[in-house]
Amino acid sequence: MEDRSTVRVQLTIGLDVGDRHSRLCAMNADGEIEEESRVVTNAEALRHRFAGYAPARVAIEVGTHSPWISRLLEGCGHEVLVANPRKVRLIYENDSKSDRVDAEWLARIARMDPKLLAPIHHRGPEAQADLAVVRARDGLVRSRTLLVNHVRGAVKAFGGRVGSCSTEGFPKKAAPSVPEPLQPALGPLLETIASLTTRIREHDRQIQAMRDRYPETALLKQVPGVGPLTAVAYILVVEDPQRFKKSRSLGAYLGLRPRRDQSGQKDPQRRITKAGSPVLRRLLVGSAHYILGPFGPDSDLRRYGLAIAARGGKNAKKRAVVAVARKLAVLLHRLWITGEAYEPLRNAARRERGHVVTP
Repeated sequence: MEDRSTVRVQLTIGLDVGDRHSRLCAMNADGEIEEESRVVTNAEALRHRFAGYAPARVAIEVGTHSPWISRLLEGCGHEVLVANPRKVRLIYENDSKSDRVDAEWLARIARMDPKLLAPIHHRGPEAQADLAVVRARDGLVRSRTLLVNHVRGAVKAFGGRVGSCSTEGFPKKAAPSVPEPLQPALGPLLETIASLTTRIREHDRQIQAMRDRYPETALLKQVPGVGPLTAVAYILVVEDPQRFKKSRSLGAYLGLRPRRDQSGQKDPQRRITKAGSPVLRRLLVGSAHYILGPFGPDSDLRRYGLAIAARGGKNAKKRAVVAVARKLAVLLHRLWITGEAYEPLRNAARRERGHVVTP
C-alpha cells in the first residue's frame, strides 16, 4: 500500500479556520496558487465550497472547529491533515502573519511534506461527546479546588483556620470557622462549593455508566490506583490503540516525556513537554501518587518510582511521580493491546529467574 504522504496530489488546500470566516488557499502540484478566497465557517458553506473540488489534500490547524471540520471535509472525499501548531513554528512566528499568509503556508507545507505538519488524529463524535463529560468534571473539580483554597486563605487572613477535612465535607466543616464579618462574602462561596460537589457526583455517575460502552476499562482497572475515571479517560483519549506501533510512544503522546535540547556535549534535563491531553495527564499523575503513597501495594511500578526517589537530588519525588505516570501510560496501552492479566511483580519475577529486563 502506498504511503499517502508520498502521493503527488493535483491540488493542495490550506484552510486557516476562523470563528466566523476562514481563509482558503488552493495550490496546484507545481506550487502555483490557483485560488485565494474566504468562506463562512459553518457546515453548509464549507460543504458547498469543498464539494466543488476534486479530491484534494486539505491542511488545517488544530483548534476548536477542527474536529467537526475535518470530519466534514473527509466526508466530501478529501484527505485532511490536522496540523499540530506546536510543531509548525514557521506559521505562528511569521513576521508577516495574517489569515491569508497562514492559509498559504499550510498549503505549501502540506504540498511539500505533510509530515512537517506533525498531523494529529481527531477522535470520533461519540468519543468526543463522552470525553466532554470527563473534561467538564475536571473543570468542576478545579473550580471547586480554587474556591476551597480561597475560603481557607480568607479565613486565615482573619486569624481563623479551617480544620483538615475532605473536599466534599468542606462546606459544613468551614461554616462555623468563618468569622462574622466574612459571612456575606464567603457564605455564598460555601453554597457554590456544595453545589459543585453535587454536579461532580452527577458526572461521576455518567462516567460509571460508560463502562458498558467501553468494556476495555476492565483491563486497565486491574492496576491499583487506576479507577473508572482514569480508565475511561485513557480509553477516550487514545481511542484506537492500534495507531501506536509501540506502547512506549504513549509517554510522549501524553506529554510525559522530558524535552530535549541536546547540542554537542550538552544534553541538559528539561521539564516534560506537556503535550496531549492535560486531563489524562493529571489523572495519570494522580494514579502515580497513589502507587508511590503509603497505601500503594508492592509492584514493579512502585519499586521503580521509589528507586528514583531514593537517588535524591532536586525534585526527586516529583521526578519519580512523573516517571511512574509515564510507565503507567505505557503499561495501560500494553494491557489494552494484549488483553493480558496484570502481574504487579512481573519484572521482579523475571529478574529472579535470571532474565534481563529492559528498563
